[in-house]
Amino acid sequence: MSGWQDLVTASLLGTERVPVPATAVPGLLPQSGVDLSPDPAAELLDRAALATVARRAGRRPDRAEPLTMAGADPAPTVSPAAGDRLRRILGGENPDLLTEWLTAVVARGRRAPAHLLPALLDRARRGAPADPDLRHLVAQAGGSRTQWLAGLNPDWRFVTTHARTGDETWRLGDPGQRRGFLAGLRAADPSAARDLIAASWATAGPERVMFVSVLADGLSHADEPLLEAALDDRAEDVRSWAAYLLASLPTSALGRRMADRARRFLRLEHGQRGLRLQVIAPAGADAAMRRDGVVPGPRVAAGLAPGGSHLADQAGVVLEVVSRTPLDTWTGEFGLPPGQIVALPSGDWAPVLFAGWSRAATAQGRYDPGARAWMAGLFTAALRPMAPASTTLTPTALAGYRPPATAAQTAALRQLARRADPELGAPGQLPDAEPGAAPAVHGAIGVLRFRYEMLKELDG
Repeated sequence: MSGWQDLVTASLLGTERVPVPATAVPGLLPQSGVDLSPDPAAELLDRAALATVARRAGRRPDRAEPLTMAGADPAPTVSPAAGDRLRRILGGENPDLLTEWLTAVVARGRRAPAHLLPALLDRARRGAPADPDLRHLVAQAGGSRTQWLAGLNPDWRFVTTHARTGDETWRLGDPGQRRGFLAGLRAADPSAARDLIAASWATAGPERVMFVSVLADGLSHADEPLLEAALDDRAEDVRSWAAYLLASLPTSALGRRMADRARRFLRLEHGQRGLRLQVIAPAGADAAMRRDGVVPGPRVAAGLAPGGSHLADQAGVVLEVVSRTPLDTWTGEFGLPPGQIVALPSGDWAPVLFAGWSRAATAQGRYDPGARAWMAGLFTAALRPMAPASTTLTPTALAGYRPPATAAQTAALRQLARRADPELGAPGQLPDAEPGAAPAVHGAIGVLRFRYEMLKELDG
């Protein structure tokens, strides 16, 4: 554009020193130029604005080749109701359930609606660091059309990247590609994935966290030796993941060690006012506890106990031990069903025990059929108003007891709502919330019902 540099020069030197140059914008101004404003400074800005528009838009179009058509995809699209559910999730309603929705779609051999794929691909592009499996799931749930869209937008090229497989991906790929390869191998051949992790462990460095986290899918007792060895790793994240996965297996050696500890901490008392739980708090976490993942600290113990840091550390130890103890420990030890155990009075320890049992049910839900009864008991207890600590434990009082709402309890309840058996969200499975139930409890029940409806729509 001729004259553009003259406009730049005039703006730098000032209109008091140089005249406003005439600009040649065909169709708008004659070659000799016209005055757009009596103010030279305003005229300069007007001419610069016109010249800018001309520079950006004043180009003759090139010849455009028609786009290739997207190939046909044999997988059926989800129902309109399921597609609308995806739209709501992408719009911000329970966004952390997106991975579950995509996983369910892939498992059912269906695919996401075509009109939502651009938003889904953008969500995967933004959310990959926090959820490394999301991109791979989007590529699968979107079907062949995601490959076609990736060819039109460089920001979506990760779809074609995650479509790569083979030994070359494992040897030369970036961390996301290597995780995708390992996750795929884990799904197809768990034993081969476990052998690959064991062979690569010594040289893996920071990737060991990824190795252990991939074992969460398809976890079995065959993984226990590898995870037990990981408890001695130098990295805290690796040890934490290993302890969590071992605690998810109710019959693991770690679970038996936790059960031995828990029986010493928690006892059932038969008093004049009925049954209640007595907590005998440990002095702290010894070396053996710390190896098994019991590492209380400010993050673990926050909001669990009143008073000084010592009480908070004691509460943290009890929470960590209870959350890693097999749930059938308590039904066997106390001879009571889960709903009654959860409702037993325990004084100030109620939120600690509630949070610990909620975490245990969340972790063990896939591997212990009895965890469903604990989930139902925990939700039922949360929906009831709290009975005074002095109340005699009669059947009437038992039905009306709920632990006090604390940050630890509500956080555990929210996580349980995202991992519980979704059938608990079906109409009539849980009682309605009574007056006095905390807003966070209503929110958790809402998530559970959302999940039930979400998966029911995908089956339709």
